[in-house]
Amino acid sequence: MFVVVCKCFFLLVICTVTLANATTEKKNVLFIVADDLRTSLGCYGDTLVKSPNIDQLASKSQVFLNAYVQQAVCAPSRTSLLTGRRPDTTRLYDFNSYWRVHSGNYTTMPQYFKSEGYFTMSVGKVFHPGIASNHTDDYPYSWSIPAYHPASFRFEKKKMCKGEDGQLHANLLCVVNVTEQPGRTLPDLESTDEALRLLKSRANDDTPFFLAVGFHKPHIPFRIPQEYLSLYPLEKMSLAPDPDVPKLLPPVAYNPWMDVRKREDVQKLNISFPYGPIPKDFQLRIRQHYYAAVSYMDAQVGRLLSALDDLSLSDSTVVVFISDHGWSLGEHGEWAKYSNFDVTTRVPLIMFVPGLTAILNWPGESAFPFIDVLRQSDHSFTNAKVIKNVVELVDVFATVSYLAGLKAPEYCPDVSFQVNSDLPDLKDIRVMGYSLRNWDYRYTLWLGFNPETFQVNVSDVHAGELYMLADDPGEDTNVYSASDHGVIMRKMTSLPQNVSLRTRMKLQFHYLTAGMKTSGAKV
Repeated sequence: MFVVVCKCFFLLVICTVTLANATTEKKNVLFIVADDLRTSLGCYGDTLVKSPNIDQLASKSQVFLNAYVQQAVCAPSRTSLLTGRRPDTTRLYDFNSYWRVHSGNYTTMPQYFKSEGYFTMSVGKVFHPGIASNHTDDYPYSWSIPAYHPASFRFEKKKMCKGEDGQLHANLLCVVNVTEQPGRTLPDLESTDEALRLLKSRANDDTPFFLAVGFHKPHIPFRIPQEYLSLYPLEKMSLAPDPDVPKLLPPVAYNPWMDVRKREDVQKLNISFPYGPIPKDFQLRIRQHYYAAVSYMDAQVGRLLSALDDLSLSDSTVVVFISDHGWSLGEHGEWAKYSNFDVTTRVPLIMFVPGLTAILNWPGESAFPFIDVLRQSDHSFTNAKVIKNVVELVDVFATVSYLAGLKAPEYCPDVSFQVNSDLPDLKDIRVMGYSLRNWDYRYTLWLGFNPETFQVNVSDVHAGELYMLADDPGEDTNVYSASDHGVIMRKMTSLPQNVSLRTRMKLQFHYLTAGMKTSGAKV
């Protein structure tokens, strides 16, 4: 149900203008994807989190401060990112269809690199597994060899968490002694080991490589090594600054975080449905465990980056760090993704390009020495290059291609903006939420939708949201007025039927915000 339809600042023109003269050979690509990671990183201004390895990467990279996903759900977001097409085009809004069959035989980013002579490899969660990627992670189209998935992931949803009663449970909060886990390992540890093995195997090969590594954390459950929890003493944790459901938020814009409610430790709390709230002491523990999971994932990123140094690959490899979407940690009374709030749609986007974002003074210079956060918890880095413009992950495919020295794929024409969804199966979706986002406002319409024809009814408005971000950066007060919108909708009746939803929303947006802010940014 959630698509971000924002102004497209094509990434290519932001950071690659000088690349044409700098790139004479194809560069390798290390493409790192985190799962459910919001911008809770030091390089994004979070003063609590300990993420030294990612911060070190950012200190030599282009950091996009306002990067947004197309939908805050794993499979639709990842498919959109990897095909460079919006969910409106891929028609994947849930987890239950494969775009090549359901929508179109669209080329993916790794497939494009493979067609250009690259050896392409996938480790961990890159595509969403299952039918959404044809139960093969889109092999053999996208990958030169079958995708790797860590064997220990099959235990992720099982009773693996030792409770106060000494028994094992399927909990949300699940720090563990790794030596007591099956195989004495965890999924992200296994994925890092495999990625390191693949890097070593390609280090001396003349064929350029594209290696995608998808980490499972900080996705729930928080099954992570117990030692990372010590980085975040409970007495130093704080609650979300805006824990209440926004005023006048339409019910359709709220999700009741069913993923969290299903966990055994959460069920014991007997939380009311749908708004909760979760007891404050447990809220603090959720936030503590999320941050610990981020530090655990950061350590795995550090292992990968330091391997580039060890294998003399840092000066020939583009590194991209990204997340599929964010996650609410109590903001607006939410504990999940599946919304249009910034905490779920805004994500980290960091791009390192040797010779462009950082100059390595000599071949083999150490760019990314590993930082063990458990031993050295205090570090300070300054971002190399910062971009504040609003950008979209739909443009990453073309940008990474160009950064690596390939000709950017042909630009896709605008497609229909008349579909999208959330966690329900496609057949059950009857309302879609579309958002328009600029510097000063976030405007969302919840419109009637036909899942059989993939059409949205622009005149069937179920609800709306309008947040004045200059005065309300936390999106806590919805100032959308149904009466004002009624007047605007009547004005819209004179528009031709073939005018896109995007254009209609822009016009409505300008009517609604006229006079609210005289210096508003362009949409």
